[in-house]
Amino acid sequence: MTKLELTNHQVWRDLTEILETIDANALVKEHLELSDYKICGYWDEQDKYYETITLPRTLEAELVSSYIGITQKERFLQLKFFFLASAVDGTNTANNNSQKLGELVLIYNENLEFIDENWLLDIDSPMLEIQL
Repeated sequence: MTKLELTNHQVWRDLTEILETIDANALVKEHLELSDYKICGYWDEQDKYYETITLPRTLEAELVSSYIGITQKERFLQLKFFFLASAVDGTNTANNNSQKLGELVLIYNENLEFIDENWLLDIDSPMLEIQL
């Protein structure tokens, strides 16, 4: 019986190199700029519908996890980001700490072309402009 171990396999070194060179902020900001920092048609965890949610333009994205998916027909890369924003825009000037506004999962094909997105937002955040 052959025992296969991937811990030192080249694929992990290649993936690590790719993820270390990805500029998370640039990737996310490019994605957000395409929609003018607006999320249209958002359903929250209680199945409440929001027509439009506008995100602050002072967002910082932090890559928190990555996933490679392989099916019989396709391969994809899934990147999960946390959104952080500083409360220095007049909403809370006494507290200059960053606030987590939510999460974004971006899915790309093997050519790094966008496939899908998934949002999880802190709807109660005063930093979000919400239209029902």
